[in-house]
Amino acid sequence: MVTVKGGMALERRLGELAAKLGDGPTLSVGFLEGSTYPDGTSVPMVAATQEFGAPARNIPPRPFFRLMVADKSPGWSTSLAATLKATNYDPKAALGLMGEGIKGQLQQSILDLNSPPLSPKTIARKGFDKPLVDTSVMLNSVDYVVE
Repeated sequence: MVTVKGGMALERRLGELAAKLGDGPTLSVGFLEGSTYPDGTSVPMVAATQEFGAPARNIPPRPFFRLMVADKSPGWSTSLAATLKATNYDPKAALGLMGEGIKGQLQQSILDLNSPPLSPKTIARKGFDKPLVDTSVMLNSVDYVVE
């Protein structure tokens, strides 16, 4: 805990924190460029197709990413504030921890999504009725980067 008394001390401490945070790094969470299925198919493209659907291919939208963001993002600012404090205001360390957490939230959203249901033809091919999970390549490709 840091205690600051007086206007000059507060101004100095805020200046120290601002210098430490700098312009700040950026956290990206999702399906990073270059992740592919064993056959070379782009994981980000498959994820986008699942998220938004592909009517021409009879694939309905399965908005696992948007649902996760809508559900979880309201708590991210509080988590980031606590994580910054716990890492002594190290922005890269704090965003790394946030990245791990959001990555887990996105993976859980993939696992939790159950609708719209798969077509009977897809169920017969896969042998089970869980949307978004087949080989688990997409699930295991969720990652993050702090730049």
